[in-house]
Amino acid sequence: MIGVFFVLPVVAALAISLTDFDIYALADLSNLRVVGLRNYVELLERPLFWKALGNTFYFVAAGVPLSLGASLGAALLLNSKLARFQPFFRTALFAPVVTTVVAVAVIWRYLLGARYGFLNYALSSLGIAPIDWLGDPRFAMPAIILFAVWKNFGYNMIILLAGLQNIPNELYEAARIDGASAFARLRFVTLPMLAPMLSIVAILTIAGYFQLFAEPYVMTQGGPLQSTLSVLYLMYEEGFKYWNLGSASAVAFLLFLLIFAVTLLQTRAARGGFAR
Repeated sequence: MIGVFFVLPVVAALAISLTDFDIYALADLSNLRVVGLRNYVELLERPLFWKALGNTFYFVAAGVPLSLGASLGAALLLNSKLARFQPFFRTALFAPVVTTVVAVAVIWRYLLGARYGFLNYALSSLGIAPIDWLGDPRFAMPAIILFAVWKNFGYNMIILLAGLQNIPNELYEAARIDGASAFARLRFVTLPMLAPMLSIVAILTIAGYFQLFAEPYVMTQGGPLQSTLSVLYLMYEEGFKYWNLGSASAVAFLLFLLIFAVTLLQTRAARGGFAR
C-alpha cells in the first residue's frame, strides 16, 4: 500500500521533473523529452519563484510563533484549576481544526470585506477608516496569517494540553514550597517538561505552514500583486493552470528539500537543547 500510493507517485513525480512534460506530452507521449535539471535551473532563475518563496517564509516566520503562542496559552488556560466547563471550551477551540478550510475561508473573506465586512464595520464604529484587508498588498498576508492561526492552533492545543496534564503535580508543589512565583513555575517547570511536546508541535506546524495553499487560493488567488503567492500555489498554477507538469514537479521537490532541511536543522537544535 505504501509502495503503490506513496513511493511510486514520488518516484514518478521525480522522473517527470526531469522532463518537459506538458499538455502536448499528455496528448502524445512522443512529444515528451528528457531535459535533466533544466526545470530546476529555470525555476531558480525566475523572480516569481523567489517572490513565492519569500512570501512563504514570511507566512512561516510570522504564523508559526503566533500559532504556538496561541496553542500554549489556550492549553495553559484549559489546564488551570480556574477553567470551568473545560470540555466545552476544549471542543469549541478545537472545532475550527475539523471544519472545512474552504468553507471557513469563504466566511472570513466576507468578514474581511472592504465595504460590507464585519471587521471594517467594527472599525468604523471606532472612527477608523475601512481597510481593504484582502485587496491591499500590505494587509493581505497578515490577514491570511491570522486566519491560518485561528484555523489551526486548536490541534496543537490538544497536544500541549495532554503534555501539561502529564506533568507531575509534585514538581509544582516543590516549586511553591521554594517560593517560586507563577512565572517562575512556568519558566523552570512547565516549559522544560513540555519541551519535547513543543518540539514536535513546532516541527509539525512549520512543515504544515510551508505548504500554504488553500487560504490564498480561496481568499486572494495569490494576489494582490502576488503578495500572497506561495510556493505551493505556484506549483498549482504551473501544473493545473498552464499544464507545465515538469516544472510543477520541480517546484514540489524544491519545496520538499526546503522542508526537509528546515526540519533537520530544527531536530538537531532540539536534540542539542535536550542534551543540555
